[in-house]
Amino acid sequence: MKDRFQARMLRIHFGEGDKWQGKPLHEAIVSKCMELGMAGATVYRGIEGYGASTRIHHSSHWTFSKDAPIMLTIIDREEQIEKLIPHLDIMVEEGLIAMSRVEVIRYSRTSTNESAKV
Repeated sequence: MKDRFQARMLRIHFGEGDKWQGKPLHEAIVSKCMELGMAGATVYRGIEGYGASTRIHHSSHWTFSKDAPIMLTIIDREEQIEKLIPHLDIMVEEGLIAMSRVEVIRYSRTSTNESAKV
């Protein structure tokens, strides 16, 4: 089946060393997304980057680095994204959140009536 609709996309950028209540921030955000019933979240570990702190974050092929840039992407319907924002306001101490409207084309093996989420 093919389903086409409007949605919101969040891209959250921060450092691999960032934590929330002693847990890696990306794990805490993914857990919160699951708890809120979000359609899904994907975490990307970058090679190099910098943000507001102007400190370069990088991963190294030769050493075990915990300083790589992280980007977490979430795509869901607007009302679901709005449920997540207040939690991110508390959890993300330093970083960047880019939010945009996107057109989604979802391919699935089940009919669109059976799948209510993005």
